[in-house]
Amino acid sequence: MPISMGEKIKIVLKRRNITTTELAEKIGTSRQNLTNKFKRDNFSEKEILQIAQALDCTFEGTLILNDSGEVI
Repeated sequence: MPISMGEKIKIVLKRRNITTTELAEKIGTSRQNLTNKFKRDNFSEKEILQIAQALDCTFEGTLILNDSGEVI
């Protein structure tokens, strides 16, 4: 089973020694709102890009057509 985006973000938080509250402040939201997003694993691509920037990471969200291998 693939790891959820929320779990991936939590791993980076732990490695960067950053709390959920600190991340929420960095991306301009409340800790409660961010905690709820973790619970629902409900992040928009825009939010993931903001989180990646705040955590000094690169996010590459791509779709690859299986029949042609084209990356979108």
